[in-house]
Parts: sequence; C-alpha cells; structure tokens
Amino acid sequence: MPTVEQLRDALSTVIDPEIRRPITEIGMVRSVDVDGSTATIGIDLTTAGCPMKERITDDVKGAAARVAGVEQVSIELGVMDEEQRLALRSKLRGGKPEPVIQFTQPGNLTKIYAIASGKGGVGKSTVTANLAAAMAADGLKVGVLDADIFGFSIPGMLGVTGQPTRLDDMLLPPIAHEVKAVSIGMFVPEGQPVVWRGPMLHRAIEQFLADVYWGDLDVLLLDLPPGTGDIAISVAQLLPHAELVVVTTPQVAAAGVAERAGSIATQTSQNVVGVIENMAWLDQADGSRLHLFGEGGGQVVADRLSKTLGTSVPVLGQVPLDITAREAGDAGTPVVISDPGSVAAESMRDIARSLTARQRGLAGRSLGVTPVKR
Repeated sequence: MPTVEQLRDALSTVIDPEIRRPITEIGMVRSVDVDGSTATIGIDLTTAGCPMKERITDDVKGAAARVAGVEQVSIELGVMDEEQRLALRSKLRGGKPEPVIQFTQPGNLTKIYAIASGKGGVGKSTVTANLAAAMAADGLKVGVLDADIFGFSIPGMLGVTGQPTRLDDMLLPPIAHEVKAVSIGMFVPEGQPVVWRGPMLHRAIEQFLADVYWGDLDVLLLDLPPGTGDIAISVAQLLPHAELVVVTTPQVAAAGVAERAGSIATQTSQNVVGVIENMAWLDQADGSRLHLFGEGGGQVVADRLSKTLGTSVPVLGQVPLDITAREAGDAGTPVVISDPGSVAAESMRDIARSLTARQRGLAGRSLGVTPVKR
C-alpha cells in the first residue's frame, strides 16, 4: 500500500514552472491523503489566475501515479492565503521581508553584463537575446532585463507573451528558451508609447531588479537603451559591479558614437569587457564577403576605448549579417536556437562562451577573513 511519505517524496520532484523550485519546498502542497490505492492531494496555487495551473496539475498527477500501489489520483486545488504568500515571498527573498536587489548582496556570484551601444539600429537587442539563449542552452541560469524602456524589443525576440505572474508585490518573470525575462513591454498595450522622465525611469529599473524573483542566476544581461542617458547612469548606480559590452557596426560613424557609450565607464567606474562588431559582412554565394557597412569599426572602438580607459578592451567577436537571424528574431526564437549551424549563431555562441568563461571580480563578495585585534 502507498504511504503518505512515499507520495510526499514523489511530489518533491515536481518543480514549479515559474519559481523553478520543488512545490514541497515553497509550501504549495496543502495535504496528502491515502485511501487504499487512491491518493488525494491538496495543492495551493500562488494566485487564483495561475497561468501554469494545468501544467502543475498534470505534473502532480504524474508524480503521484508513479508511486507503487497508486491507481487513482485526485487533485484538490486551492489558493494561498495572505499569510502563505507572505511566507513564500520571504523565503524567495532569502528570509528578507522587504524587496532587495539580490545582485548587490554580499556573496552573490551572478555575472552581470550591460549590453550597450552608442546609437540605435546596430542590433544590440538581437545580440542580447541570442547571447542569453546561447548561455541558457549551455546549461546556465540566465536572466534578461530589458532596460530599453522606450524601445523595448526583448519580449518579441524571445517570444514572450503576457505579463509576469504577480505574487502580491513580487513578480515571477516569464521564461522563454530557459531564459527569465522582464520588460516594460509586458505591461504596456501594443502601440502605446512610454512617456517617462528620469526619476520614473530609475524607479522602473530599481523595481525590475528588486521586485522580480530572479532566483539563483549565473548570468544577468541588461539590454540598455542607446546612448549615455538616465538609464545607463541608473544601472551604474544600482549595479555598480555590472560590466559593459559595447555593440557597434563596422561603419566609421557608428564606431565614433559607440566609443562614447563605452567611455561612460570613466565616470561610472565600470569595467568594459569588450566590443562586439555586428553586421560585419554579408556572405556571398561564391564564398566572398560583402562589407556593406565598411570594415574595422569594431577594432577602432576597441583601440580607442583601450587608450581612454587605460586597459585592454578586446573585440569579443564579429557577427555577420544573416537573414536567418532577422527571421528568427521576428519569430520569437533566437537564431542560436532555431538555426544553430548558421554563421551568425556560431559567432554569437562563441561570444557567449567567452563571457561566461570569465571569472567574476571580487567586488561585493565576502573574502572570508576576520580582522585581527591587537
């Protein structure tokens, strides 16, 4: 005969699809009863309109049915009360009742890369979406914060529809291609502009960092708006150890503007990891390369930034023009997933791996030493 303990062990293998933790750990299992070969399981959903209700129900039934002796499974769905939700939010925040930016807490090991550009139209968001998908495909836990409040495009490029699930004052971000993502575009009706000024922009980024349950991320990517405006400054203030990756095209005019985007590091004390040259060339049928936007812009930016910052700023990689990359972005599936063998996908996958292979700095980390008293 099946036992309650066996069923609870089985339910511990059911992972909440949004929070990505066992349902037994986050207090969703209200009750487990056994009557002969029939198991009756009470599940409390985080919200009444939980978008993953059917998936959770199916997963719970499947896990219980695999227990020897169980022939019938009955699920009784409920909703967490205010006390349960408060306990869950506190657990997800590491025992802290109020929102905090987890990435600035001592001991946090998340690598943070802010993807920047001097001007729009250089493919910064395409690069961000593909780097995130490539890292996730390699087994890393990845999040993307679409910090381009006015020109958001990450939801469309990752194929995210709908809003994050609300757990009172906490947001559970949608997950696409194993990437957690949040964007103001998930809250704004289609076609409606965002008309905000500096303080509102700063508050929006702060809320996305503190109020969203990101979980234990290996990498957080921020898709910055073009230029060196309010949001770039806010990110430097809220995430002082975030490192910059500058995206440019080979065009000389674009390279000059991109240099300014990287030079902001001289005032914000950030590190510039390197430069990505996008739209580097177009492969021709005869094997030759057509340089539509000129050549060498990425190296020019890297050389100038190296001189300005007094440190080596390399070219992380060159990404060619590829129709499949544009089509994949429009379809909501990054090209590193939809066509991994394409030249553009291989280039961005190599760049992603070079970033994840870097060691995180010591800023904000506990060194595990104790002062000696004399």
